[in-house]
Amino acid sequence: MSTVANLIRLNAARAVRLFHALSDETRLAALDLLRGGERCVCELQEALGAQQSRLSFHLKVLRDAGLVTDRREGRWSYYAVVPDALREAHDLVRTLATEIADAPASSRPGPRATTTHVVSRNPTTAATRRSLRVFGDCCS
Repeated sequence: MSTVANLIRLNAARAVRLFHALSDETRLAALDLLRGGERCVCELQEALGAQQSRLSFHLKVLRDAGLVTDRREGRWSYYAVVPDALREAHDLVRTLATEIADAPASSRPGPRATTTHVVSRNPTTAATRRSLRVFGDCCS
């Protein structure tokens, strides 16, 4: 079994949380702002132009994924990046990329164009045929 398969099998839930947290523009922008160090939620809200409830949701996703930590000081919440979590995501992507790059070209999945004929029924006209180009092969 490949290194990637082992990583994914052992840490699938962790990888899903990390990639989900990194899959949103607002969350990426928040992480970018936090690269400079700990910031108050009010600073993040102003810099991102986000409503408090929306930003709160995104920060919770980042926190649940372990990408940021938070601390309270009086009424204010401060967030900071967890560098080890970003390294973990980086290492997983690097492993995936290395496995794919090292695989022989013949074993890599690639898009294959096929033509499928679709019959479309329109109540005002007779059935018409049209061709669609479909890339890849699913379930064949």
